[in-house]
Amino acid sequence: MKRKLFVFILCFILLITGCTKKEEKIKYWKEDSPAMASVISYVSAVTNEKSEDFVPEEKRIAVFDMDGTLYGELFPTYFDESLLLHRLLHDDSYQASEEDKAWAQSAEDAFLKGEPEPDSPRSSAQMAAEAFAGFTIEEYQAYVRDFMNEPVVGFENMTYGEGFYLPMVALVQYLAENNFTIFISSGSERLLARELIADTLGEWIPPYCVIGSTFSLEASGQEDQEGRKYTYAPDDQVLLEGNLTQKNQKMNKVITIVDEIGEAPLLVFGNSSGDVSMAQYALQNGGRAYMLLCDDTERDYGDIATAESFMETCQDLGFETVSMHDEFETIYKMDAIKTSRSAE
Repeated sequence: MKRKLFVFILCFILLITGCTKKEEKIKYWKEDSPAMASVISYVSAVTNEKSEDFVPEEKRIAVFDMDGTLYGELFPTYFDESLLLHRLLHDDSYQASEEDKAWAQSAEDAFLKGEPEPDSPRSSAQMAAEAFAGFTIEEYQAYVRDFMNEPVVGFENMTYGEGFYLPMVALVQYLAENNFTIFISSGSERLLARELIADTLGEWIPPYCVIGSTFSLEASGQEDQEGRKYTYAPDDQVLLEGNLTQKNQKMNKVITIVDEIGEAPLLVFGNSSGDVSMAQYALQNGGRAYMLLCDDTERDYGDIATAESFMETCQDLGFETVSMHDEFETIYKMDAIKTSRSAE
């Protein structure tokens, strides 16, 4: 009897002092999310010094894709594509070529109908490099910042700067609190990506941890001289030169991880075929990969057929999947309302 009384009193004390261990949960994820449970279990193992799976802090590296993984890509298209269309079609300070304007108009029309991007005479990334040629780094990032304040097409009460997936933002924070070093590896241009994520993710992902596609740069006084032969002068500024030097997708994501991080990631998060290479690189080196499925057609512009096909690919390759529809309590900011792709 005394023993039972002692146990009852001890449990009561733990309860009222809040010392009972609560089930761990990541904010904005549903309680029964398999992916959340998997991540928490894995993080618990690699951060426990007594576990055989323990990984020291310097090797706890997580790499996230950006578009479609951390940030929306279907309202009606990628942020960098939306920025390019704005530059070519709606910026009165810029005179685009008739060829580029014609492509941009057909692209905007297609995106607003949910149709694929039309063929272009050059890649859209190269067109963007040319469209911003001559900008200083600061001018370019200020241009990105201004566009971030524009309302998102397809939603009410949300700007482009607010178009992040709240559950994934919370996941980044959770990993950072468990002493992971977090990188972004995006197909978007890196200066753009750094500016876009600064307010929302900058606390946990500094600019030097953002990898992306690369536009060529030059000094304002460099003219036709090669960079290896030109010395940066006191009155020089760094300018966008006007060429795409590398598109950071597929195998190039593995190359940039090797070149710029120097360690294979323990965790990779992606959402498309462009992320499969770095996911396989993580698995090859003992890590894990989680892939988002664009299966929410109620709160976002998902595509069920694409989600189902990609899920099969992930299962074949040993990646874990995340159902945005089934596992996220919310996707975007709470008062964002999905409308339609059509612009007003």
